Amino acid sequence: MTILLAGGTDSYAQFITVLVVFVLVLGVTALVTRWMANYQKQQNVNVNVEVIETTRITSNKYIQIVRLGETYVAIAVCKDTVTQLCEIPGEQLKKGKSGQGSFLRSAGFRELLDRAAKKDRLDSVEAEDNQSDDEN
Repeated sequence: MTILLAGGTDSYAQFITVLVVFVLVLGVTALVTRWMANYQKQQNVNVNVEVIETTRITSNKYIQIVRLGETYVAIAVCKDTVTQLCEIPGEQLKKGKSGQGSFLRSAGFRELLDRAAKKDRLDSVEAEDNQSDDEN
C-alpha cells in the first residue's frame, strides 16, 4: 500500500512541475510576441507617406489617394503595376466623416461591435415589419 502512495506522490509532483513549466513557456511566448509586435510597429512608422482612401475598381485593380509629404496623388494599383493618375490639390479633398474604410481604421473594437449590434437590431425589426405586412 505504501508503494502505491509513494508512486502517486511522484506523479503529482511531476504533473505540477510540467504544469508550471507549461505556464512559464506560455508567459515567455506572450512577452516575446508583444515585444516583436512593438518592434515591427516602430519599424513601419511613416510620417510622409499615408494612404488616405482606397476604392476597388475590379477584383485586382484599385484607385488610391495617397499623401506624399504635402501633396496628394491619385494612383492606380494593378496586379503588376502602379501608375500615377494625377495630383490632387488638398482643398479638393473632402475632410471629416468619410467612407467605411477610414471608419474601420479609426474605430476601436467596442465601436465596431456596437455598430454591428445596432445593425442586427435594425435588420430584425425590419424583418418583423415585413413579416407582419405579409400576413395582412
